[in-house]
Amino acid sequence: MNTKADLLRELRIDRQPTPPPSRRGLWIGLAVAVAVLLLAGLAWALLGGERGVEVRTATAVATGGGSGATSVLDASGYVVARRMATVSAKITGRVREVLIEEGMAVEEGQIMATLDPVDADAQHDLAQAQLGAARSQAESVRAQLVEAEAQSRRLETLVQQQLVSRAQYEQAVAQRDSLRAQLATAQRNAQVAGEQLRISDIGVDNTVVRAPFAGVVIAKAAQPGEIISPLSAGGGFTRTGIGTIVDMDSLEVEVDVGEAYIGRVQPEMPVEATLNAYPDWKIPAEVIAIIPTADRGKATVKVRVALKEKDPRIVPDMGVTVSFLERAPEQADGDAPRGVRVPAAAVAARDGGDIVFVVAGSGDDAVAERRSVSAIGAGDGQRTLVSGLAPGETVVLDPPAGLADGDRIRVTAE
Repeated sequence: MNTKADLLRELRIDRQPTPPPSRRGLWIGLAVAVAVLLLAGLAWALLGGERGVEVRTATAVATGGGSGATSVLDASGYVVARRMATVSAKITGRVREVLIEEGMAVEEGQIMATLDPVDADAQHDLAQAQLGAARSQAESVRAQLVEAEAQSRRLETLVQQQLVSRAQYEQAVAQRDSLRAQLATAQRNAQVAGEQLRISDIGVDNTVVRAPFAGVVIAKAAQPGEIISPLSAGGGFTRTGIGTIVDMDSLEVEVDVGEAYIGRVQPEMPVEATLNAYPDWKIPAEVIAIIPTADRGKATVKVRVALKEKDPRIVPDMGVTVSFLERAPEQADGDAPRGVRVPAAAVAARDGGDIVFVVAGSGDDAVAERRSVSAIGAGDGQRTLVSGLAPGETVVLDPPAGLADGDRIRVTAE
């Protein structure tokens, strides 16, 4: 019984008032609540707000600029040189000196290499000696002829006075005529010897290899001591050239165009060329000619394209992409406005004018920059802007109504 009575007393409600909380406990609770709020705000800033507004973007494309042209066909090809030569000697000989290196610029007629001139010099000395001998012989015959002519004149006078026989006079005349013929022969021999000397001079000059035109050396093929021959005599141990030079002013582009699309290409058609090594550099060009033959295996036709800009960055065998352009009919008069083309979704109306938002920065630091633009024309979901935007800049598509200048954005698609 006592146990049950004790249990019932424990179940009674204590009516005494709860002591009030202390002032120190209130301050601790308030501090904890503020800390929780700060942490929540920081987490939202890091995980949510600072990520920025999700937007889609597009790139502004140049239009007008006097060209007013659109691409009707894209193709790929290579830079080639119309003037390129592997320079060799006209004779077979041993290389004595090579005066070129790769990348070296040479002028027309500049010496590239020399061959051993021993044989050529010997031939030249022999021809010079033969010329001297022929001239000496001619002088000897000329002296004899002078004496024979004088003798014949004396006998002519004596025969008229009947002091000598006519037979003696006729013998002197015959001797004179014979010497005249011998002198003519000696003079011709001297002339032949002179021509042989001139040919030997050419042989000596052939031991010097000169550049046939101005250009840049792209390959050095021979070294001193090697045998060089234009006929490649001697197998693999004989060089056929000293080096290869290219006329950089003759660079052009060769493109293989499919047979199904060759009808879109015309001579003198404007072209825009882009080197694979410099994708942001647009080179104006023009179709030179369409080679009137097709490649049966590849079903393509070769097209020659002239580059209108010369630059040291353009070198042979570079890969290049070309766009064949066709002038739009409404812009054929050359009055097309200069500007850029953007999707119509990028242009918004704010404060009574047209604006676009340009993406400034990249990655997590990307922000929206508001620009006022002058938009003209609309069609095919595109708008042309004549001011306020440059080609290549990135614009925001369908900008949210609450987007403002300087707001952080996050690009989700382009």
